[in-house]
Amino acid sequence: MLFLLLAAAAANQARAGAPAHGYAQFGDLALPPGFAHFAHVNPQAPRGGSITLVSPTRISTFDKFNPFTLKGTAPPGMWLLMFESLLTPHLDEPNSAYGLLAESVQVAADGRSATFRLHPRARFHNGEPVLAADVQHSFETLTGVHAAPQLRSFFSEITGVQVLGERLLRFDFARPNPELPLIAGSMPVFSRQWGLENGQRLPFDQVVLQHPIASGPYRIGPVNFGRDITFVRDPHWWAADLNVRRGMFNFERITYTIFRDPTAQVQAFKAGEFDYMQSFISREWARTLIGRPFDRGELIKREVAHHNAGDFQGFLFNTRRPHLQDARVREAIALALDFEWMNRQLFFNSFERMRGFFTASDFEARGLPGADELALLEPLRAQLPAAVFTQPVPLPPVTRLELDSGQTLRDHLRRARDLLAAAGWRYRDGALRNAQGEPMVIEFLDSGGGMGRVVTPLQNNLRRLGIEARYRVVDFALLQRRLDAFDFDLTSVRWLGSQAPGAELLDRFGSAAATTPGSSNLIGLRDPAVDALLERAVAARTRPELVASLRALDRVLRHQHLMIPHWYGSVHRIAYRAGRFEQPAVLPRYFQPEGWVLATWWASAANRAELQQRQAASAARAAGGR
Repeated sequence: MLFLLLAAAAANQARAGAPAHGYAQFGDLALPPGFAHFAHVNPQAPRGGSITLVSPTRISTFDKFNPFTLKGTAPPGMWLLMFESLLTPHLDEPNSAYGLLAESVQVAADGRSATFRLHPRARFHNGEPVLAADVQHSFETLTGVHAAPQLRSFFSEITGVQVLGERLLRFDFARPNPELPLIAGSMPVFSRQWGLENGQRLPFDQVVLQHPIASGPYRIGPVNFGRDITFVRDPHWWAADLNVRRGMFNFERITYTIFRDPTAQVQAFKAGEFDYMQSFISREWARTLIGRPFDRGELIKREVAHHNAGDFQGFLFNTRRPHLQDARVREAIALALDFEWMNRQLFFNSFERMRGFFTASDFEARGLPGADELALLEPLRAQLPAAVFTQPVPLPPVTRLELDSGQTLRDHLRRARDLLAAAGWRYRDGALRNAQGEPMVIEFLDSGGGMGRVVTPLQNNLRRLGIEARYRVVDFALLQRRLDAFDFDLTSVRWLGSQAPGAELLDRFGSAAATTPGSSNLIGLRDPAVDALLERAVAARTRPELVASLRALDRVLRHQHLMIPHWYGSVHRIAYRAGRFEQPAVLPRYFQPEGWVLATWWASAANRAELQQRQAASAARAAGGR
């Protein structure tokens, strides 16, 4: 009872404009001032040992140490392991964050600013204190012309940072928006010394190979450029015993190994070349991650339950392409994907179909719009298709076995043919052609080739409509360059689900981002009605307001047929070497596996001893060399 009273009192202080130890966008903070540690960690976890893993993303190399610029590829893990922010999220509590670099946050009564007081113990890797001027420099750099443009979009409603004292600063906001204190608190902070060369400051996009001067638990250690990188725990890390970091980041060494070929990666894992991986492919999980190492208990497969909002995964259409600008064409192409057949034949019936952009969350639109959605949609009626108001939200087609009742793939392809004809595309001279006689040709752009077995049956179905579908596999670096320049027809994208989507949606769907190179608005969407709904979402002051605005947004987006929805699973699938790690007894509610493993697991006694022996042998060799 005392715990709950303290938490409520702290939240009430924050709402009244008094300094608090954290900030909740909606409701009250769950944890009181001075709480000991998060519940999902082991505060007595020993430190030491090592873990080697592979990137969960598709990168095939890296060529820089600056993760905040557009050109090039940074190593995986840098943001999590090296950079800290003013506030840090609580994995059991969405829409809330607690002080990390900042010991307190104070939101103005009018909601137009947030003031942070920095922790007096906070230090960068070079031993210098983290000061307000460093935070101001980080903001101005990340929103400057030499940083990745999507960062300017994300922080666009922060108008500036004012230094009020050595460790006191204020973020000013363009308007009252309850998410903005969280956005300001999430900004990565780095030293003003990073990027200086002979006393002169380099343009930020020329800061490529300089090691970041940050304040996080790890520094860059040994690097085999483009192939692997080791992060070494900073023995003087200032936050090691801070309540929001107690029991976290326990490994002494964390190594990422880069594999260009997914098959080689799995075989290397089974051969013991690295310790941990996450599996995203059902066939890999069912047919490849098996064998003697698993039978003997040397490797462990585990499905980890979570409460995350559903991730989004699908093929996105680039509506900048003339032949993909008609929603009827996009709907027709999507009708050719036979998910039920794929789930049986390729996925071992282990997935469910994505339905929209917020599948399996409170924000997913269903049926006809309710009263709360209509209140948002009615003012936009003139800008929206009538179907938004009169028809249930579109669902992906369901194909039945030939002997079952209901629609078959042939039915869906007939519907696709009619949609294409209505859009001016008809089959003649061996291909689907428009009025000018140009054939319909689309290209699926991929890296690694993992989508090949999905695209192949889709290509066959599209061929029956007269559409030539090409599948092009390129290196990840080239893929990223083409996506940054919006030079593609369709590509596969996965966006992590969020318990409270907000400013990141402006970068995915906002009109301003559509012309910003490197933005997440790969679709090329420029729609004033969508912009209006985005504004309502990011300005929501209550959870019901957020839910209504995002359901309306999901509904409007789905009526435009902007993607071919993929599939999702309800668990994280991970595999790791037995006997090398231990983990807390309590799982957080909302998490991604990589961050959970690196932040909360710890090395076994044998693992710690092994690293100590290697370090001792290395030191002996070095001494002998001298």
